[in-house]
Amino acid sequence: MKCPFCKAEDTQVIDSRVIRDGVSIRRRRACSVCEKRFTTYEYIELSLPAVIKQDGKREEFVRDKLLHSFSRALHKRPVPIEYIDQAIEEIIAKIMSLGEREINSRDIGEEVMRALKKLDKVAYIRFASVYKSFSDPEDFNAAIKDLG
Repeated sequence: MKCPFCKAEDTQVIDSRVIRDGVSIRRRRACSVCEKRFTTYEYIELSLPAVIKQDGKREEFVRDKLLHSFSRALHKRPVPIEYIDQAIEEIIAKIMSLGEREINSRDIGEEVMRALKKLDKVAYIRFASVYKSFSDPEDFNAAIKDLG
């Protein structure tokens, strides 16, 4: 594993832990050149379905896009990254359990909204406002009523 700081090829694993019910491994590493420490994660790579976008295009499912969506909605909100990772893993597990070769991006968005509703109500409203293209204050009122 290359050091992300100095790009040296010689890094050592200091600690390894199984996380998320045994489906991932967290490794603490140290660079033997610059002596900085960093964390890596290993995930099981499964064949996820293709995503059908609103315009009909199909693209590969990318976990980082889910993470980006959560990160933007939860910007400056007091939600630990572990909760975000857990929510993403739950969404991916649900998608995998469907056994489909394709999934609509709208279905993924609905899953993100359900997860955000549980994690943080402000983040839920942020995401919903973009996802559902709110155009006036009444849209926000309806989303807030939906929380209750």
